[in-house]
Amino acid sequence: MSQPADANTKIAREAWIRALERTAGVERDPALTLPVLIDRLAQQFGAAPALESPDASMSYRELAVRCNQYARWGLEQGLKSGDVVALVMANCPEYLAIWLGLTRIGVTVALANTHLAVDGLAHSIKIVAPRMLIAGAGLAATVAAARARLKSDVACWVHGPSAQDFAPIERELERLPGDSLAASERGATSIDTTALYIYTSGTTGLPKAATVSHYRLMQWSHWFAGMMDTGPNDRMYDCLPLYHSVGGVVATGATLVGGGAVVIRARFSAADFWRDVRDERCTLFQYIGELCRYLVNAPHQSIETDHSLRLACGNGLRPEVWRAFTSRFRIPRILEYYASTEGNFSLYNCEGRPGAIGRIPAFLAHRLPVALLRFDVDSGEPRRSDAGLCERCAVNEVGEAVGLIPATGTERTGRFEGYADREASAGKVLRNVFKEGDSWYRTGDLMRRDEAGYYYFVDRVGETYRWKGENVSTAEVLTALTGVHGVVEGVVYGVAVPGADGRAGMAALVVDSHFDLAAFRAAIAQRLPGFARPVFLRLLPALEATGTFKPRKQDLARAGFDPARIIDPLYVDDQRAGAYSPIDAALYAAICAGGMRL
Repeated sequence: MSQPADANTKIAREAWIRALERTAGVERDPALTLPVLIDRLAQQFGAAPALESPDASMSYRELAVRCNQYARWGLEQGLKSGDVVALVMANCPEYLAIWLGLTRIGVTVALANTHLAVDGLAHSIKIVAPRMLIAGAGLAATVAAARARLKSDVACWVHGPSAQDFAPIERELERLPGDSLAASERGATSIDTTALYIYTSGTTGLPKAATVSHYRLMQWSHWFAGMMDTGPNDRMYDCLPLYHSVGGVVATGATLVGGGAVVIRARFSAADFWRDVRDERCTLFQYIGELCRYLVNAPHQSIETDHSLRLACGNGLRPEVWRAFTSRFRIPRILEYYASTEGNFSLYNCEGRPGAIGRIPAFLAHRLPVALLRFDVDSGEPRRSDAGLCERCAVNEVGEAVGLIPATGTERTGRFEGYADREASAGKVLRNVFKEGDSWYRTGDLMRRDEAGYYYFVDRVGETYRWKGENVSTAEVLTALTGVHGVVEGVVYGVAVPGADGRAGMAALVVDSHFDLAAFRAAIAQRLPGFARPVFLRLLPALEATGTFKPRKQDLARAGFDPARIIDPLYVDDQRAGAYSPIDAALYAAICAGGMRL
């Protein structure tokens, strides 16, 4: 739902001011961490609901009690500041109580991706070297199999009834007091202590464990509380994984510090979403762009506008989905933003401009130094001048986004906290960018900035490819393809063709009964230049995605367009026939031998 330009400007200014005001006190008291704050909030809000799910609920007082019990349990186990505990549990209120309680005593909790197979989970556990594991009952078998692949025998506990030979944690908790911790129990935790390891999604390799300090937990929670203006009457609908920074910290922390309630769901369901949001009286919704697209593509429901949502907050909402989502479901306001778990800066689109991922107000430019660097797609690195320094992009020129890392180790704003793996951390830092000795965090994201200062996401570094001498953005191509009638969802990538320079575009699409191949080819000819149109098509029954709804592109790209490796329908854009032609073994051989003009 659109607002007049001056109204949007006023809304945006007020949001920035609230965010600055709410975060102003974060550094004043280094001992005030989010777990400590939960104890104080319990005194303020008492029996008011804090966390709700179909199976369990906790008031603010009950959450504080549970956190303190987990803290004392950790002390009984001999856990101390700097130790690591890996948590593998499905979404539930207990999940937050566990990591809040353990981080209260200085323990770092690794929030493992619950959707990983055994090998991926074993890798995630190994790279953080935990002293123990806590598993939800439904994931205990996977955890047991992953532990068997580790060299060290890590102690395992389980929450809930399980057939695995793990120690049950609930019976230990019930005998422990839940009152506030004494000074001797608290340890030396401060906002600079590492609180969590949150893993990257693993779309471009095995997951990496990003370091998250208590400072960042406080900063994220209060900043988004200001941006969303959260208060005691708010109810946040959170169906995103609690092991991720968006679902597990932003949605929960921003709501709790405002005194509101977080409505937790185990997973997203397009069929149940609007009934759930209505029945739970939710005022806020934390999204990832893919969820909004699922809702837009879902059949009409009579109750889909019968809700109390005042704001949807998230990232990755594409322009064509944005307009359909807000108009069809009557969403009053969208707060789109750009951020990453390990990143040292973020962008916010407080004005609600469709497609933009955010901007930096002039009065904050000195505090958030961000630059777009001219980029060489072939080398995968920013371009450098003869003097060896990088070059800033012009207006609307696409380049890699980077954020300045403070030269002093004492400044927290803009600090890059890195990963558990030091080598992985070093790979994200770009040095000698604009002057000798400076350091900038590499986002790995290509963006452009328009005349008004709004940033737009273009693609991930490595996903933009060259074909016929031109750079092709997979994200921009996908936007064009999913706007064609009959296309439900898809992914775009480049594939190598023997004897051809660069990589040819390929699209793996999920389509419905309205999809027509000839009409599709004609439609994209109107939407895309020749070099950007997919040379190859693969029609899938469904897209496999990560737990944060990102498509697993690597496996698709590796399979290429070889019919011997793919059972799905495959097509090549046959220029001579003026149509997409099915690829069989003979045609595949002809393409690889250079016998077909692409």
